[in-house]
Amino acid sequence: MKIAITGGIGSGKSFVCRCLETRGINVYDCDAAAKHLMRTSRELQHQLNALLGKNIFFGGELSKAELAKFILSSPINARAVDDIVHPAVALDFENSGNDWLESAILFESEFINRVSIDKIVCVAAPKELRLSRIMWRDGIDREKAQAWINRQMPQSEVMKRSDYTIFNDGEHDVEAQVKQLLEKLKADYTK
Repeated sequence: MKIAITGGIGSGKSFVCRCLETRGINVYDCDAAAKHLMRTSRELQHQLNALLGKNIFFGGELSKAELAKFILSSPINARAVDDIVHPAVALDFENSGNDWLESAILFESEFINRVSIDKIVCVAAPKELRLSRIMWRDGIDREKAQAWINRQMPQSEVMKRSDYTIFNDGEHDVEAQVKQLLEKLKADYTK
């Protein structure tokens, strides 16, 4: 069974993935894989340079600020970057041997159509908590954090499209929810 973990930026997907990893479940991190592939794949680097019309790699390092500026400037730009990076990430996942993946923009980027997924788990948290997590983690202001949230599908829509939801809001016990999720998945798998 292939399972995707999704949810908006700052919802706490990484924390849920660490909970799964303590149970021996390896979760493929699409974001980390995309960054790795952009650093190591000459083909991706060439395509991104051609798209942006300038070299965004300096000494082999990706200029994250330049790429983020380009992505946030329009949905067309974001889609163009996704169309370059996501096929490589999908292939890498398929070849990884992992059954679980984490993707923040599973639906928005249509990554869901690039991989075969059986069940989808949404990690959800209140907007204010997400904003504070993003600002603290990335060292950015509220406006930039809000811009990243705005780029993504509303949390309510992600929850509707998902099979399960884990609430990572500081009030619900995440470990207990992960345990319940695994029990439900096991029951679904044996049906």
